[in-house]
Formats: sequence, C-alpha cells, structure tokens
Amino acid sequence: MKINRQPTSRIRLTSKEKSELVLEAIVTIILLILLNIAILAVSRLVIDGSQDLTDIIYGFKEVLFEKFLNTAVYSLGKVAMFFLIIIDIFVLLWRLVRRYRQMQLRHIITELHYIADGNYDHRIPFKLKGDLGKVVSSVNGLVNSTVNAMEEERRIEKSKDELITNISHDIRTPLTSIIGYLGLIEEGRYKSEAELLRYTNTAYSKAKQMKILVDDLFEYTKVRQKNTQLNIITFDLHQLMEQLVIDFELEAEKKDMTIDVICTPTPFIMQGDTEKLVRVFNNLIINAFKYGRDGDQIILMAEKIGSEAVITVKNNGSTIPQEALNLVFERFYRVESSRSQETGGTGLGLAITQSIIVLHGGYIYVKSDGGWTSFVIHLPIERPADNS
Repeated sequence: MKINRQPTSRIRLTSKEKSELVLEAIVTIILLILLNIAILAVSRLVIDGSQDLTDIIYGFKEVLFEKFLNTAVYSLGKVAMFFLIIIDIFVLLWRLVRRYRQMQLRHIITELHYIADGNYDHRIPFKLKGDLGKVVSSVNGLVNSTVNAMEEERRIEKSKDELITNISHDIRTPLTSIIGYLGLIEEGRYKSEAELLRYTNTAYSKAKQMKILVDDLFEYTKVRQKNTQLNIITFDLHQLMEQLVIDFELEAEKKDMTIDVICTPTPFIMQGDTEKLVRVFNNLIINAFKYGRDGDQIILMAEKIGSEAVITVKNNGSTIPQEALNLVFERFYRVESSRSQETGGTGLGLAITQSIIVLHGGYIYVKSDGGWTSFVIHLPIERPADNS
C-alpha cells in the first residue's frame, strides 16, 4: 500500500479498498434479503398455526396503527417488512463502518511500519475521532518522545566526544613537557645542578597544572549531575563576601587591584551550600584577575529583590566581545583565541560556576559594557533543606 505522506485530516481509501466496501455491501444485502425471506416464511407458518397469536398481532395492529397513529394498515406483512428494512439498514451500516474502521487501522499500521523503517521525522497525519484518534495521538506522542530521547542521547555522546578531545588536548601539552624534562634528567643531559632544578621545577609545575585540570574536571562532572546533594545551611552573605576579600587581598595587591563589597541589607541572611558558593565566587574573582588585567577594581555587590538574592561580580578591565558573551559558560571556552595557560586556566571554571548556580535553583548571565564586565547571579534566598 502506498502511503500518502502529505498531512491530511482523513484517510483516503485506495481503489481496492473501495471495491472491498462495495463487495461488503452487496454480500451483506444478499444475506439480509435471504434472512428476511426466511424470517417472513417462518413467521407466517407460526402465525397461521396459532389462533391466539393471530388475535394478539391483530390487536396490536389495531391499537398501534389505527388508533394511536391514525393510520390504516391492511397487511401485517407490510408492517413486518417495514421493520425488517429498518433493521437491515442498521445492520448494513454497522458492517460497513466496521470494515471501514479495519481499513483505517490498516492505514495506521502501515504508517507505523514506515516510521519504524527509520523515518523518524514522519508522523501519522490522520485526524480521527474516537479510540483510533486517541491511538494516533498516543503513537505520535510516543514517537516524539523517542526522537527527543535519541537526539538527547546523540547530544550527550557528542558532548562526551568533545570533552574527551578537549581533555586530551589540555593534558597532552603538560604531559609532553613532563616526559621531556624527566627524560633529560633520566639521561643525565643537564650541565649543572641549577639546570637540573630548572628541569624538575618545570616538570613539577606541569604536573600541578594537570592536577588542577583533573580536579576541575571531577568537580564539573559532579555538579553537572542533577541529583547532586547540596549541604544547605543558613549563612550571612555579607560576611562570606568580606571573608573572600581578605582571602584575595594579597593577590589583588600584586596586581594593583582593589576588591570592594557592597551589600544591602547587612547582615544578608540566606540559605545555600556555602562550600559550593565559595567556589562560585572564587572562580569569578580569579576570572576577573585573569581577564581584567587592564582594570584596577573588582566589586562584589549583593541586594535583595523580592525572594531573590541578586549578586554581581564585576571588574573594570577589558570588556568581553559581544559575540563571546553567550559562549563564556561553555566548557573549555576561552575569550582569547589562544589556549595559552597564561590566562586560560582549565577552561572549566565558568562552566562549574553555572552548574552550581543551577543546582541552587538560580541562574547566571554576563554583560560587558560601559567599561565594566559583570557576572550577575540570581539565587533564591530560601532553599529546601533536602534540595528537592
């Protein structure tokens, strides 16, 4: 059977199916005629053989047709024939509708086979009523869910491949350096103890670089899981930000930068996983140090708006190009075209930050204009203790 793949509201029967309906009607009519003749003949024999039954039928005729309907009926055979014809019409319609439903089901099954052959962008186009309509809707919904699941699986698989590729790239460079310098030491190819120390120091530095990547990767995969549990406690956001300023004070002095805190109200009491939120602030401040080299100020701001805490970490260094704003939270993405470790880090910091914010039921975005680059976080002030 050829499938009509154009969207339609009804099922178009083929010539063969139309012939089947005509044949069904003819056979049904013939059978009903034979059945009617048999019923009339048997009825006549029964009535003629019983005077009491004859009197009852004639009494029924007189009451129903002559008095109630005010119609003269001179033949009981005509009355019987009238009722038989009505019944025959219903029987004929019932059989034709049943056969038509079977044909509809056949078309639906054919459409299912077409989809099952790999045509997952196709949907059963028929708009039917009753149970078959529900079946078509359910099948189309099931196909949609299946296709979405397959696309999500492909996206995850592609994401895994990209992750492996990026990790391999970031690990290969320091690993090559480590192997190279340790090889020189192993072969005794150094001229002095100072050169030996330089080789070991470089290998050690590259090893630490690899450890940071592995640690960030572990943290990234952990916070990306939706069932990751948060240790929700009540804390003072203002006090937490003040402590962060103290922690980064020396680093800021080295870079000739200042870190200021603006918080309203104080104290700012809210709920969250402080360990993970500290990781968020650390990532954003370190990011400001690295990419805001031309600036001299980092500001941590927090204000209460309704049931949310709106937190901003901004710096007045070099702004981010507009085309990069939607990409900064992608893993391994760096604003600079080069992947140098001078500023690049592991490329996972902002991805980890976004995942932690999402785990807290919030969201984060970045804007860069007017000489300021601002990371804006929206977090619910209160969180269920079970992270549900």
